[in-house]
Amino acid sequence: MKSILAFGDSLTWGAVAVKRTRHPFDVRWPNVLVAGLDGKARAIEEGLNGRTTVFPDPTEDVERNGAIALPMLLKTHEPLDLVIIMLGTNDIKFANRCRAFDASMGMARLVGLTRRFPFNENYPNPQILIMSPPHLVKTNDEWFNNLWDHAIEESKLFAQHYARVATEEGVHFFDASSVAKADSGDGGHLDAANTISIGKALVPVVKKILEI
Repeated sequence: MKSILAFGDSLTWGAVAVKRTRHPFDVRWPNVLVAGLDGKARAIEEGLNGRTTVFPDPTEDVERNGAIALPMLLKTHEPLDLVIIMLGTNDIKFANRCRAFDASMGMARLVGLTRRFPFNENYPNPQILIMSPPHLVKTNDEWFNNLWDHAIEESKLFAQHYARVATEEGVHFFDASSVAKADSGDGGHLDAANTISIGKALVPVVKKILEI
C-alpha cells in the first residue's frame, strides 16, 4: 500500500468556515482522495491551522513555520511514496504581509528540504506534489477582513507562481482553486462540498503519479 503525506494548513486539517470546528473524517480532502484510490494508498493528515511555508507568525503561540515541522514529519512517517504540500494562504495574511511570490519561494524551500532529506536508503525517495490553495474571497466578517482584505488579489497569483516552481524543481503541480472556492462566511476556509471537490479532483492526478 502506498503512503501519502498531506502537509498543509487549516484547509488540510479540515477547518469549517466561521464555526472553527473540523469537518468529519470522510469529508477532509486527504481522506476523500484515499477513498478514490481503491484501497491502494493511505493518507497521513498533517494539517495545522495557521501553518505557513517558511515564515514565523509572531501572533501565534504554537510554531507555524512549515520548514521547521516538515523534516520531523518526513522522518516520522517514512517510508513515503508521495508528499503533497498545500500551503501559502497564511503567508500572505496580515501578520506576515508576504506576496504570493514570497510564498512560492517558501514552497521551493520545502521542495528542497524534501529532496535533500536523508531518507532511509532502503526505500526510494517520495515524489512531490505542490498545490496552490483556493483564492481568498470577500466576506462580511470584520475579523477575517482585517486578516485577508489586502491579500485577496495576491491569492489569485498563487497558481502562476507555484506552477513556475513546479517546473523549475521538476515536481508535480495542481491548482486547488480550479476546483474549490472559499466560503464567503469567513473568506478563507472551505465548506464540505469544496473540500470534497479537492480530494476527488486529486484522484486521477495521484493515480497517475503513483501508477496505481
